[in-house]
Amino acid sequence: MATLVMHPTATAQWYELVSEAEATAQCALAEELESYLVFLLMRFANRPDLAGTPLALEYLHSVHATGRLQQEQLKDVGDQCLLLSGLFPRLAERKHVKISYFVDLGRVAYQQLSTLLRNSAAPLYAHLSQDFVPLMDVLQVIGRGNGNTPMELLPACDLWFDTGSRLAYETVRQAAPGALPVCDSDTLAIH
Repeated sequence: MATLVMHPTATAQWYELVSEAEATAQCALAEELESYLVFLLMRFANRPDLAGTPLALEYLHSVHATGRLQQEQLKDVGDQCLLLSGLFPRLAERKHVKISYFVDLGRVAYQQLSTLLRNSAAPLYAHLSQDFVPLMDVLQVIGRGNGNTPMELLPACDLWFDTGSRLAYETVRQAAPGALPVCDSDTLAIH
């Protein structure tokens, strides 16, 4: 029987969830990324409208915006892409969109934001862009904890080939015990 450990604050609960998911995903996020993920989860915990507007349209709106509005829109696109690719990958599959679409769009949004910012937050968004896939992997582990089953084999293959996701690689590897998945691409790297 699993033991439920209650922490004194909601923030501590989220940190524990993220820490456990990191261990399961076999990745160690930098402290700033771990914190960002915790506060992202807290902020979006009660947002059922997460997948309401097509993200490509939101991204296009951000390209035509300026100043603070543009920064907020880019951050929102990056955050939503991270949540959709991590917590809700089946939503992408139902829309017949590869998960890597959200990965690419989210990376671009965070990278653009890091370029636009002229303050101490710029490196954080560059780091979010760079480590988008491990962040997504951690979120996928959290999503599985809610009774969701692991990704199916073909979407896992696609995600591994497209992004180098370590979690997708393990899904592929476990689907064929004794086999070692390989890719003939010189650019694929396991994160």
